[in-house]
Amino acid sequence: MGEIFAEVFTVSGFFTLLMLLMLQAVLGFDNLLYISIESKRTGEENASMVRRWGIGLAVVFRIILLVIIVNIFTLLAEPLFGFHLSGLIEGEFTFQSLVTLAGGSFIIYTAIKEITHLLSVEHIEHSEGGRSKSVIQAISMIVAMNLVFSFDSILSAMAIANVEVARIMDAAGHVLGTFDGTVTQCKAALIAEPMEGAVGCSPGKHYQVWIMAIAIIASGLVMALMADYVADFLKRNRMYEVLGLFILFLVGALLVTEGAHLAHLTIFTYPIEAMSKSSFYLVVFVLVVTDIITNRYQKRLWAQKMAEIEGANPAEAGKQAAEAAMGSGKSAGH
Repeated sequence: MGEIFAEVFTVSGFFTLLMLLMLQAVLGFDNLLYISIESKRTGEENASMVRRWGIGLAVVFRIILLVIIVNIFTLLAEPLFGFHLSGLIEGEFTFQSLVTLAGGSFIIYTAIKEITHLLSVEHIEHSEGGRSKSVIQAISMIVAMNLVFSFDSILSAMAIANVEVARIMDAAGHVLGTFDGTVTQCKAALIAEPMEGAVGCSPGKHYQVWIMAIAIIASGLVMALMADYVADFLKRNRMYEVLGLFILFLVGALLVTEGAHLAHLTIFTYPIEAMSKSSFYLVVFVLVVTDIITNRYQKRLWAQKMAEIEGANPAEAGKQAAEAAMGSGKSAGH
Protein backbone atom coordinates (compact mmCIF):
# COMPACT_ATOMS: atom_id res chain seq x y z
CA MET A 1 0.00 0.00 0.00
CA GLY A 2 2.89 2.32 0.79
CA GLU A 3 4.21 1.74 -2.75
CA ILE A 4 0.90 2.91 -4.24
CA PHE A 5 0.92 6.11 -2.19
CA ALA A 6 4.57 6.73 -3.07
CA GLU A 7 3.85 6.43 -6.81
CA VAL A 8 0.42 8.05 -7.15
CA PHE A 9 0.02 10.63 -4.41
CA THR A 10 2.78 12.97 -5.51
CA VAL A 11 2.72 15.95 -7.84
CA SER A 12 4.62 14.10 -10.57
CA GLY A 13 2.50 10.96 -10.06
CA PHE A 14 -0.73 12.96 -10.37
CA PHE A 15 0.34 14.61 -13.63
CA THR A 16 1.54 11.25 -14.99
CA LEU A 17 -1.87 9.75 -14.17
CA LEU A 18 -3.60 12.70 -15.84
CA MET A 19 -1.58 12.21 -19.04
CA LEU A 20 -2.32 8.48 -19.01
CA LEU A 21 -6.06 9.11 -18.62
CA MET A 22 -6.01 11.45 -21.64
CA LEU A 23 -4.03 8.82 -23.59
CA GLN A 24 -6.55 6.11 -22.71
CA ALA A 25 -9.44 8.40 -23.69
CA VAL A 26 -7.95 9.02 -27.14
CA LEU A 27 -7.02 5.38 -27.78
CA GLY A 28 -10.30 4.02 -26.38
CA PHE A 29 -12.56 5.44 -29.10
CA ASP A 30 -11.77 2.75 -31.68
CA ASN A 31 -12.25 0.11 -28.99
CA LEU A 32 -15.77 1.36 -28.31
CA LEU A 33 -16.61 1.13 -32.01
CA TYR A 34 -15.52 -2.51 -32.15
CA ILE A 35 -17.38 -3.36 -28.93
CA SER A 36 -20.59 -1.81 -30.32
CA ILE A 37 -20.35 -3.73 -33.60
CA GLU A 38 -19.49 -7.06 -31.97
CA SER A 39 -22.08 -6.92 -29.18
CA LYS A 40 -25.08 -6.27 -31.46
CA ARG A 41 -24.63 -9.72 -33.05
CA THR A 42 -25.86 -11.39 -29.87
CA GLY A 43 -29.29 -9.78 -30.09
CA GLU A 44 -30.70 -6.68 -28.46
CA GLU A 45 -31.60 -8.50 -25.23
CA ASN A 46 -27.98 -9.61 -24.65
CA ALA A 47 -25.99 -6.74 -26.17
CA SER A 48 -25.74 -4.55 -23.05
CA MET A 49 -24.68 -7.49 -20.86
CA VAL A 50 -22.08 -8.56 -23.43
CA ARG A 51 -20.59 -5.05 -23.46
CA ARG A 52 -20.35 -4.92 -19.66
CA TRP A 53 -18.81 -8.38 -19.29
CA GLY A 54 -16.51 -7.88 -22.26
CA ILE A 55 -15.17 -4.58 -20.92
CA GLY A 56 -14.86 -5.90 -17.34
CA LEU A 57 -12.90 -9.00 -18.35
CA ALA A 58 -10.82 -6.95 -20.80
CA VAL A 59 -9.74 -4.59 -17.99
CA VAL A 60 -8.64 -7.54 -15.83
CA PHE A 61 -6.67 -9.15 -18.67
CA ARG A 62 -5.23 -5.77 -19.69
CA ILE A 63 -3.74 -5.30 -16.21
CA ILE A 64 -2.31 -8.83 -16.36
CA LEU A 65 -0.88 -8.03 -19.79
CA LEU A 66 0.62 -4.81 -18.39
CA VAL A 67 2.49 -6.71 -15.68
CA ILE A 68 3.71 -9.29 -18.21
CA ILE A 69 4.91 -6.67 -20.71
CA VAL A 70 6.75 -4.69 -18.02
CA ASN A 71 8.58 -7.83 -16.89
CA ILE A 72 9.45 -9.20 -20.34
CA PHE A 73 9.72 -5.91 -22.21
CA THR A 74 13.17 -6.68 -23.64
CA LEU A 75 12.02 -10.10 -24.86
CA LEU A 76 9.17 -8.61 -26.89
CA ALA A 77 11.70 -6.85 -29.09
CA GLU A 78 13.70 -10.05 -29.75
CA PRO A 79 13.15 -11.51 -33.27
CA LEU A 80 11.30 -14.84 -33.32
CA PHE A 81 11.89 -15.58 -36.99
CA GLY A 82 12.53 -13.81 -40.26
CA PHE A 83 12.79 -14.33 -43.97
CA HIS A 84 15.00 -12.66 -46.51
CA LEU A 85 14.05 -12.97 -50.18
CA SER A 86 16.31 -10.29 -51.57
CA GLY A 87 14.49 -7.80 -53.75
CA LEU A 88 11.11 -9.37 -52.96
CA ILE A 89 10.26 -9.39 -49.24
CA GLU A 90 12.30 -9.16 -46.06
CA GLY A 91 11.43 -8.92 -42.37
CA GLU A 92 12.31 -9.88 -38.80
CA PHE A 93 9.19 -10.70 -36.81
CA THR A 94 8.87 -10.20 -33.06
CA PHE A 95 6.00 -11.25 -30.81
CA GLN A 96 4.79 -7.66 -30.65
CA SER A 97 4.85 -7.19 -34.43
CA LEU A 98 2.98 -10.48 -35.01
CA VAL A 99 0.21 -9.59 -32.54
CA THR A 100 -0.13 -6.10 -34.03
CA LEU A 101 -0.21 -7.41 -37.61
CA ALA A 102 -2.73 -10.16 -36.82
CA GLY A 103 -5.00 -7.83 -34.85
CA GLY A 104 -4.92 -5.13 -37.52
CA SER A 105 -5.65 -7.64 -40.28
CA PHE A 106 -8.62 -9.05 -38.37
CA ILE A 107 -10.04 -5.56 -37.76
CA ILE A 108 -9.76 -4.75 -41.49
CA TYR A 109 -11.51 -8.05 -42.29
CA THR A 110 -14.30 -7.27 -39.79
CA ALA A 111 -14.85 -3.76 -41.18
CA ILE A 112 -14.96 -4.97 -44.82
CA LYS A 113 -17.33 -7.81 -43.91
CA GLU A 114 -19.72 -5.46 -42.09
CA ILE A 115 -19.66 -2.89 -44.91
CA THR A 116 -20.36 -5.65 -47.45
CA HIS A 117 -23.24 -6.88 -45.29
CA LEU A 118 -24.79 -3.39 -45.14
CA LEU A 119 -24.66 -3.16 -48.94
CA SER A 120 -26.19 -6.58 -49.52
CA VAL A 121 -28.89 -6.80 -46.83
CA GLU A 122 -32.48 -6.27 -48.00
CA HIS A 123 -33.87 -4.53 -44.90
CA ILE A 124 -31.20 -2.18 -43.54
CA GLU A 125 -33.22 -0.94 -40.57
CA HIS A 126 -33.68 -4.50 -39.31
CA SER A 127 -30.11 -5.56 -39.94
CA GLU A 128 -27.96 -6.23 -36.90
CA GLY A 129 -24.72 -7.19 -38.63
CA GLY A 130 -23.61 -10.42 -40.21
CA ARG A 131 -23.80 -13.91 -38.75
CA SER A 132 -25.13 -13.92 -35.17
CA LYS A 133 -22.87 -15.01 -32.32
CA SER A 134 -23.35 -16.52 -28.90
CA VAL A 135 -22.73 -14.43 -25.79
CA ILE A 136 -19.51 -16.34 -25.01
CA GLN A 137 -18.19 -15.88 -28.57
CA ALA A 138 -18.89 -12.14 -28.56
CA ILE A 139 -17.33 -11.60 -25.11
CA SER A 140 -14.27 -13.62 -26.14
CA MET A 141 -13.80 -11.53 -29.29
CA ILE A 142 -14.21 -8.25 -27.36
CA VAL A 143 -11.60 -9.35 -24.79
CA ALA A 144 -9.20 -10.60 -27.48
CA MET A 145 -9.39 -7.44 -29.59
CA ASN A 146 -9.15 -5.27 -26.47
CA LEU A 147 -5.82 -6.96 -25.74
CA VAL A 148 -4.66 -6.21 -29.29
CA PHE A 149 -5.53 -2.54 -28.79
CA SER A 150 -3.79 -2.75 -25.41
CA PHE A 151 -0.35 -3.40 -26.88
CA ASP A 152 -0.25 0.06 -28.38
CA SER A 153 -1.72 1.82 -25.34
CA ILE A 154 0.45 -0.05 -22.81
CA LEU A 155 3.68 0.63 -24.68
CA SER A 156 2.68 4.29 -25.01
CA ALA A 157 1.86 4.39 -21.30
CA MET A 158 5.23 2.85 -20.44
CA ALA A 159 6.93 5.68 -22.33
CA ILE A 160 5.13 8.14 -20.04
CA ALA A 161 4.95 6.37 -16.67
CA ASN A 162 8.57 5.69 -15.81
CA VAL A 163 11.29 7.12 -13.63
CA GLU A 164 15.02 6.94 -14.14
CA VAL A 165 16.93 4.49 -11.93
CA ALA A 166 20.41 3.04 -11.95
CA ARG A 167 21.26 -0.66 -11.73
CA ILE A 168 24.13 -1.56 -9.39
CA MET A 169 26.34 -4.08 -11.20
CA ASP A 170 29.05 -6.54 -10.13
CA ALA A 171 32.15 -7.53 -12.12
CA ALA A 172 30.27 -10.35 -13.90
CA GLY A 173 27.54 -8.00 -15.11
CA HIS A 174 24.89 -9.21 -12.65
CA VAL A 175 22.45 -6.76 -11.07
CA LEU A 176 22.93 -6.46 -7.31
CA GLY A 177 20.23 -3.85 -6.76
CA THR A 178 18.72 -0.61 -7.99
CA PHE A 179 19.31 3.00 -7.04
CA ASP A 180 16.61 5.66 -7.36
CA GLY A 181 18.49 8.27 -9.32
CA THR A 182 20.90 8.80 -12.20
CA VAL A 183 24.02 6.77 -12.92
CA THR A 184 26.18 9.67 -11.72
CA GLN A 185 24.30 9.83 -8.42
CA CYS A 186 24.57 6.04 -8.09
CA LYS A 187 28.35 6.11 -8.53
CA ALA A 188 28.66 8.92 -5.99
CA ALA A 189 26.58 6.91 -3.51
CA LEU A 190 28.77 3.83 -4.01
CA ILE A 191 31.88 5.90 -3.34
CA ALA A 192 30.36 7.29 -0.16
CA GLU A 193 28.97 3.91 0.98
CA PRO A 194 30.62 0.99 -0.89
CA MET A 195 28.51 -2.12 -1.52
CA GLU A 196 30.15 -5.53 -1.43
CA GLY A 197 30.83 -6.79 -4.96
CA ALA A 198 29.56 -3.62 -6.68
CA VAL A 199 31.86 -2.24 -9.37
CA GLY A 200 29.64 0.22 -11.22
CA CYS A 201 26.21 1.47 -12.23
CA SER A 202 24.25 1.23 -15.48
CA PRO A 203 21.16 3.20 -16.57
CA GLY A 204 17.73 1.67 -16.15
CA LYS A 205 14.04 2.53 -15.75
CA HIS A 206 11.38 1.81 -13.16
CA TYR A 207 7.91 1.58 -14.67
CA GLN A 208 5.10 2.97 -12.53
CA VAL A 209 2.79 -0.05 -12.79
CA TRP A 210 0.31 1.16 -10.17
CA ILE A 211 -0.31 4.43 -11.98
CA MET A 212 -0.81 2.61 -15.30
CA ALA A 213 -3.17 0.10 -13.63
CA ILE A 214 -5.29 2.92 -12.15
CA ALA A 215 -5.50 4.56 -15.61
CA ILE A 216 -6.59 1.24 -17.16
CA ILE A 217 -9.31 0.72 -14.52
CA ALA A 218 -10.55 4.31 -14.93
CA SER A 219 -10.68 3.97 -18.73
CA GLY A 220 -12.55 0.67 -18.34
CA LEU A 221 -15.17 2.34 -16.15
CA VAL A 222 -15.58 5.16 -18.70
CA MET A 223 -15.92 2.62 -21.55
CA ALA A 224 -18.52 0.68 -19.56
CA LEU A 225 -20.52 3.90 -19.05
CA MET A 226 -20.13 5.05 -22.68
CA ALA A 227 -20.59 1.70 -24.48
CA ASP A 228 -24.40 1.69 -24.33
CA TYR A 229 -24.58 5.34 -25.43
CA VAL A 230 -22.32 4.69 -28.44
CA ALA A 231 -24.32 1.59 -29.42
CA ASP A 232 -27.64 3.45 -29.05
CA PHE A 233 -26.34 6.42 -31.06
CA LEU A 234 -25.29 4.15 -33.95
CA LYS A 235 -28.62 2.36 -33.77
CA ARG A 236 -30.62 5.62 -33.89
CA ASN A 237 -28.36 7.16 -36.55
CA ARG A 238 -27.74 4.33 -38.99
CA MET A 239 -26.23 6.77 -41.50
CA TYR A 240 -23.18 7.05 -39.23
CA GLU A 241 -22.68 3.28 -38.99
CA VAL A 242 -20.72 3.19 -42.26
CA LEU A 243 -18.59 6.07 -40.99
CA GLY A 244 -17.79 4.06 -37.86
CA LEU A 245 -16.86 1.04 -39.96
CA PHE A 246 -14.51 3.07 -42.14
CA ILE A 247 -12.86 4.51 -39.01
CA LEU A 248 -12.48 0.93 -37.78
CA PHE A 249 -10.91 0.05 -41.15
CA LEU A 250 -8.41 2.90 -40.65
CA VAL A 251 -7.61 1.57 -37.17
CA GLY A 252 -6.81 -1.80 -38.75
CA ALA A 253 -4.60 -0.13 -41.36
CA LEU A 254 -2.83 1.80 -38.59
CA LEU A 255 -2.10 -1.43 -36.69
CA VAL A 256 -0.97 -3.31 -39.82
CA THR A 257 1.50 -0.59 -40.82
CA GLU A 258 2.74 -0.36 -37.23
CA GLY A 259 3.27 -4.13 -37.07
CA ALA A 260 5.05 -4.13 -40.43
CA HIS A 261 7.27 -1.28 -39.26
CA LEU A 262 8.13 -3.15 -36.05
CA ALA A 263 9.09 -6.16 -38.19
CA HIS A 264 11.22 -3.95 -40.49
CA LEU A 265 9.19 -5.36 -43.37
CA THR A 266 10.24 -4.39 -46.89
CA ILE A 267 8.38 -5.34 -50.05
CA PHE A 268 10.16 -4.95 -53.40
CA THR A 269 12.91 -3.04 -51.52
CA TYR A 270 10.35 -0.48 -50.22
CA PRO A 271 10.16 -0.35 -46.39
CA ILE A 272 6.69 -0.27 -44.82
CA GLU A 273 6.45 2.83 -42.63
CA ALA A 274 4.02 3.12 -39.73
CA MET A 275 1.09 5.49 -40.20
CA SER A 276 1.62 8.44 -37.85
CA LYS A 277 -1.03 9.09 -35.20
CA SER A 278 -1.38 12.69 -36.40
CA SER A 279 -2.16 11.50 -39.94
CA PHE A 280 -4.67 8.99 -38.57
CA TYR A 281 -6.57 11.59 -36.54
CA LEU A 282 -6.49 14.08 -39.44
CA VAL A 283 -8.04 11.49 -41.79
CA VAL A 284 -10.69 10.61 -39.16
CA PHE A 285 -11.51 14.30 -38.69
CA VAL A 286 -11.90 14.81 -42.46
CA LEU A 287 -14.09 11.69 -42.70
CA VAL A 288 -16.38 12.87 -39.90
CA VAL A 289 -16.75 16.40 -41.31
CA THR A 290 -17.34 15.07 -44.84
CA ASP A 291 -19.96 12.60 -43.61
CA ILE A 292 -21.85 15.27 -41.61
CA ILE A 293 -21.88 17.71 -44.56
CA THR A 294 -22.91 14.95 -46.99
CA ASN A 295 -25.81 13.87 -44.77
CA ARG A 296 -27.00 17.47 -44.40
CA TYR A 297 -26.84 17.97 -48.17
CA GLN A 298 -28.70 14.72 -48.87
CA LYS A 299 -31.48 15.74 -46.47
CA ARG A 300 -31.75 19.08 -48.25
CA LEU A 301 -32.01 17.36 -51.66
CA TRP A 302 -34.73 15.03 -50.35
CA ALA A 303 -36.67 17.95 -48.85
CA GLN A 304 -36.46 19.86 -52.13
CA LYS A 305 -37.59 16.78 -54.09
CA MET A 306 -40.56 16.24 -51.78
CA ALA A 307 -41.56 19.92 -52.02
CA GLU A 308 -41.49 19.70 -55.84
CA ILE A 309 -43.62 16.55 -55.74
CA GLU A 310 -46.14 18.36 -53.54
CA GLY A 311 -46.47 21.09 -56.20
CA ALA A 312 -44.03 23.84 -55.23
CA ASN A 313 -41.99 25.47 -58.00
CA PRO A 314 -38.25 24.61 -58.05
CA ALA A 315 -37.12 28.00 -56.65
CA GLU A 316 -39.61 27.91 -53.77
CA ALA A 317 -38.83 24.22 -53.12
CA GLY A 318 -35.11 25.01 -52.89
CA LYS A 319 -35.77 27.84 -50.43
CA GLN A 320 -37.95 25.62 -48.25
CA ALA A 321 -35.35 22.84 -48.31
CA ALA A 322 -32.56 25.26 -47.30
CA GLU A 323 -34.65 26.61 -44.41
CA ALA A 324 -35.48 23.06 -43.29
CA ALA A 325 -31.81 22.06 -43.42
CA MET A 326 -30.74 25.10 -41.36
CA GLY A 327 -33.49 24.38 -38.86
CA SER A 328 -32.45 20.73 -38.45
CA GLY A 329 -28.85 21.83 -38.02
CA LYS A 330 -29.78 24.20 -35.19
CA SER A 331 -31.90 21.58 -33.48
CA ALA A 332 -29.09 19.03 -33.81
CA GLY A 333 -26.68 21.53 -32.27
CA HIS A 334 -28.97 21.96 -29.28
